[in-house]
Amino acid sequence: MTRNWAGTHDYAAAHIISTSTEAEVRRVLAATTGPVHALGTRHSFTDLPDTTGTLLDLSGLSGDFSLSAGAVRVAAGTRYGVLASWLDEQGLALHNLGSLPHISVAGATATGTHGSGDGNGVLTTAVRSIRFITFDGDVREVRRGEPEFAALAVGVGAFGVVVSLELETQANYRMRQDIYTGVSWGAALDALDDLTGAGYSVSVFTRWLGKSIGAVWVKTRLATDGDPVAGALLDGVLDAEAAPLGELADVTEIGGVPGPWMLRLPHFRLDGTPSFGDEIQSEYFVAREDAAAALAAVRELGPLIEPLLFVSELRTMSADELWLSPAFGRDSLAIHFTWRNEPRAVHEVLPKIEAALAPFGARPHWGKLHGLTRADVERVHPRLADARAVFQRYDPEERFVNDHLVRVGVR
Repeated sequence: MTRNWAGTHDYAAAHIISTSTEAEVRRVLAATTGPVHALGTRHSFTDLPDTTGTLLDLSGLSGDFSLSAGAVRVAAGTRYGVLASWLDEQGLALHNLGSLPHISVAGATATGTHGSGDGNGVLTTAVRSIRFITFDGDVREVRRGEPEFAALAVGVGAFGVVVSLELETQANYRMRQDIYTGVSWGAALDALDDLTGAGYSVSVFTRWLGKSIGAVWVKTRLATDGDPVAGALLDGVLDAEAAPLGELADVTEIGGVPGPWMLRLPHFRLDGTPSFGDEIQSEYFVAREDAAAALAAVRELGPLIEPLLFVSELRTMSADELWLSPAFGRDSLAIHFTWRNEPRAVHEVLPKIEAALAPFGARPHWGKLHGLTRADVERVHPRLADARAVFQRYDPEERFVNDHLVRVGVR
């Protein structure tokens, strides 16, 4: 396959080489010259993981789990859903999962991908160590607390090929999922913290138009399966019949049914089709303190946005100290757009959204479509130049440089 999972980007690489072991990655890097880049489960919507040279397909570099001192070592190409199932069998869990369990551990953490929850960091905040191969086939490992870890943790493939990571674990837990409908925009913007703090993980699905904000998907972490949940949320009500993603059938079980964490934190089942499929995605992150004003600004564009949209999702995450994380230094709200596959129309509306969010220092998701320039990204990521210098030290021959990384100022 030479396209991303949604079929919206064709890879330009001259060669795609599949690897299934660390030794194979080392051999390829030592034996080839010119540009190279790692490719995971192909969930990026741009040319971020692309190259004119050689793509290393790491989807076969999976499994080989091992536990040590409260952490799990996992191969880079492992999908989160596979890891989560194995951990649950060991009585363990992760602090959070993304909406799609299909994504690879290395790809998701390298781009600052996230789930939701006011108190939950992006997925990368669980990383304790990163093992990677440099341009010349050398093996390196950087651990949390070491000087360059903050640069490399969300490293967007700009310094080497990550082959395995250690992730922090905790005891496994159970959850339930409930949908609230009828919450008005006015109530939501007046009490946004109450809305996003209604559960361990909260997602709001909106189409921007009308008086109601849409469906509020609340994931509650349970002490016992009999724990009650509220019958109302702001001016909305618990709705046992609601289907927040409409016709999509491959969602995890809702309706308040208790279940294990790894079958409730994601929105979609690992054995099903992720999201809508034939789609384009964009996402922007603003500080929580600016969230209500930013949402009001985007809502003004609702008539332009809605015809192109499958759905928008609003999620939160806590601040971290990872230099290229979308939540670096600030508790954040993510404003996500799942677009219909209409590239020309989407490219026309994105500048309007970005202009509306510019006063709030909106940061783009590294793996999703946006139009921000190098100067724009420099303005919203205060440690970008520092991260770029670290990447240059690890990759002085610039083998991991591609057009996308230059365009956004990472290399």
